[in-house]
Amino acid sequence: MMQAPDAAMSQVTQIAGYRVLARIGKGAASDLYAVQDPKTKQVWALKHVIKASERDQRFVEQAQQEYLVASKLDHESIRSVHRLIKHRRRFKVCAVTLVMELVDATTLDQRLPRDHSQAVDIFHQVARGLAHAHLRGFVHADIKPNNLLVTEDNQVKIIDLGQGCSIGTVKKRIQGTPGYMAPEQAHRQTITPKTDIYNLGATMYWVLVGTVIPTALPPKEATDSLFTGALDASMLRPPISPHEKDPSIHPLLSKQILDCVQIHPDDRPESMTVVANRLELIRELLDMSSDPPAPIAANRNTQPK
Repeated sequence: MMQAPDAAMSQVTQIAGYRVLARIGKGAASDLYAVQDPKTKQVWALKHVIKASERDQRFVEQAQQEYLVASKLDHESIRSVHRLIKHRRRFKVCAVTLVMELVDATTLDQRLPRDHSQAVDIFHQVARGLAHAHLRGFVHADIKPNNLLVTEDNQVKIIDLGQGCSIGTVKKRIQGTPGYMAPEQAHRQTITPKTDIYNLGATMYWVLVGTVIPTALPPKEATDSLFTGALDASMLRPPISPHEKDPSIHPLLSKQILDCVQIHPDDRPESMTVVANRLELIRELLDMSSDPPAPIAANRNTQPK
């Protein structure tokens, strides 16, 4: 996300041989810069992750994982990652740098679509990008509004693949974002393309309705060790239909969202390609309607994290 230069850049002028132009963002244990390659003059985004303590090791690992996944992908709706640089002190990795595509855009939670037609166009682009990742054997596993960049002309870039993984992975700890996390993530079960389908469905729900879907985490004692018990549907309350909360939402779009956020993965759409095809059909129906596009509701009582 492009932002105004940060005056508190701490006099950082160069990182890994790249000339720092501005600091444009900050995350957990990381800073995001706009930089320039002094040889080619190419401008990039650079994520610099510093391991200040052992607690930061997971952020270093996530940056490495982001490169591992992103380097296998090539889609217009996924931000490309050009290079991974490891910085060592006494032969141990003390920091990592990701050199990435620089995108002049704002996250979806900060740049909501004007109306339902534009929202479906955004959802469709995300679904196509994720379908590409699935064909390459990877799941994003953390789709949410602030992991989606949207340009002024409504083009989407999926970012932050640090929790991405190979299809079929069972993670050692719970990863994801409450409100968007699929039940199988909360229960540390197998991560599949159906996980991204749920994450996208929950994202669509928040964009159109303005609330997140509660995540049923397992008991605290179950989070301390590997927990792969069967999902209990009684632990989760199905969300209210988007169409019931806002009658201006097309019934087919409302059904699409509810299909995506089914508790059991087998009850969700067969693939992300199916989701993308349905969204394309819904977008065509909205564009063909003689009614003006319904605006996105202004009330947002729950902000994504």
